[in-house]
Amino acid sequence: MTYSLRVADMPSTERPRERLVSHGAKQLSNAELLAILLGTGQGPGKLSAVGLGHFILQTLSQDQRDPIACLRDVSFHELKQIHGVGTAKAATILAAVELGKRVFQSRPPDKTIVDDPAVAAAVLSNDLMWQPQERFAILLLDIKHRLLSSRVISIGTATETLAHPRDVFREAIRQGATRLIIAHNHPSGNIEPSSEDIALTRQLLQAGQLLGMPVLDHLILGNGDFLSLRQHTNLWQDCPQGD
Repeated sequence: MTYSLRVADMPSTERPRERLVSHGAKQLSNAELLAILLGTGQGPGKLSAVGLGHFILQTLSQDQRDPIACLRDVSFHELKQIHGVGTAKAATILAAVELGKRVFQSRPPDKTIVDDPAVAAAVLSNDLMWQPQERFAILLLDIKHRLLSSRVISIGTATETLAHPRDVFREAIRQGATRLIIAHNHPSGNIEPSSEDIALTRQLLQAGQLLGMPVLDHLILGNGDFLSLRQHTNLWQDCPQGD
């Protein structure tokens, strides 16, 4: 894609707004999503809105940080320092970032039926998503899979966390839960399970069998995404939970 073209001069199939309508927001690049917020371009070399979005991300990542992570904490002053970003564009970007934060920080109310990994991830997003350290958390459910509460069990370093089955099930018993979902985050954003994640999941599934307290899933949360180990491994077939 040529970043110096005006969006209006692009083929309709390449325009960010039209691509979003046709293919969904997930199919757009970060620069294209920014372009929709910006509306117009300019900046160095009279860039298109897409080009300006790309330029903003490049500028924010000059110190090797993830540009999307930088957007999460960027200030109005920092945005205004970027060539081509005025008050209106900076305010629009900050409003969109804040709205996104609030969406992820919202959680279903207690007694919500947690019958899908996406619901569980929504409950846990505020505690686990985008955290700089690994955190291990549990969702506590009743026999009808209704949400009782959520708890962060442990906080580790930037690369690892520790959770012991006794801590997990002690809290579940104390809260009167009969089922639980376990979860942790990967600060790197890579949600692929490690060998340690698999081993811990197997250990907790075995403990759940012995205690008659099914572990329904193990979620890994990253930067805006999540993975269900129940859906992506055979662990539950190997160690049925009777849920």
